[in-house]
Amino acid sequence: MRPLVSCFRIAYDAFIAFIRDDGWAIASHIALTLLMSLFPFLIFVAALTGFLGAQNLSDQVALILLEAWPQAVSRPISSEIESVLTTAHSGLLTFGGALALYFSSSGIESLRIGLNRAYGVPEQRSWWLLRLESIAYILVAALALIALSFLIVLGPLILQSAKRHFPALSQFEVTLTFLRFGVATAVLVVALVLVHKWLPAGKRSLLDITPGIIVTLAMWLITGVLFGRYLAQFAGAYVTTYAGLASAMIALVFLYWTATIFIYGGELNAVIVNLRQQRKDEADAA
Repeated sequence: MRPLVSCFRIAYDAFIAFIRDDGWAIASHIALTLLMSLFPFLIFVAALTGFLGAQNLSDQVALILLEAWPQAVSRPISSEIESVLTTAHSGLLTFGGALALYFSSSGIESLRIGLNRAYGVPEQRSWWLLRLESIAYILVAALALIALSFLIVLGPLILQSAKRHFPALSQFEVTLTFLRFGVATAVLVVALVLVHKWLPAGKRSLLDITPGIIVTLAMWLITGVLFGRYLAQFAGAYVTTYAGLASAMIALVFLYWTATIFIYGGELNAVIVNLRQQRKDEADAA
C-alpha cells in the first residue's frame, strides 16, 4: 500500500510542477510548432530522397511517421501529405530547401524549450548553436527514416525471394507484419530517449529519464485509443465548426494532448530525480 501511495504522491507532485511551469501553454506552443514543422520536414525529406535517387521512399517515410497516430487522426491529413510528397522537390541545395530545413527544425526547438522548463535547467548555450544542433537532429532523423523505409521496402522482397528456396518461411509473413508496426514503436522509443537525454540543457542518466519515457508511452497509447473513439463519435462536430480546416484542427488537438503528456513525462522525471537527490542528502547528513 505504501509504494502505491508514494507513486500517487510523485504523480501528483509532477502534475503540480506541470501547472507551475505553464505546461498547458507550452504544450499548445509545441503542438502548433510541430504541425507547422511537419510539412517543411516532409518537403525536405522529399527533396533528400530525390537527391539520393530514391523518390519512392518518401511515401514510406510518411507511413512510418503516421504509423503511431490514430487512424482517425492520420486519415484526414494523409491526402495533404501525399500531395506534398508527390510534388517534385529536387532543389535540396537551393534556398527553398534550406528554408524547409530551417523551419522544420523549429519543432525541435519547441521540444527543447518545454524540456528545459520541465527539468528546471537554464539554457546557457548560444541561440545559433542550438539552432544548428536542431538542424543536425532533423538531418539525422530524415536519413534514419529513409534508411528504415528502405529496409521496410526491402524486407518483403527478401522474404519472397527466400520463400522460393525455403517454402517453410511462409509462416513468418505474419511476424513480418508485426515487425512493420514494431518499427514505428522502436523509432518512437529511440526518439524519446535521445530527446530527453541530450536535447535539454544539463546532463541526465538513462535511469533518470526512464520513468517519464515509460509513462509517456503508456499515456500516448491510452490517449490514442480514446481520441480515436472520440473522433468516431464527434468528428462531424469538427467539420461543422471548422469546415475546410477540420483536418488541421483534429491534428492540432491530437498534437496538443500528445505534447501535454510529453511535458508531463519530463516533469515526472524531474520530480523523481529531485526526490532521489533529497533522500541521498538526508542519508549523507545522517
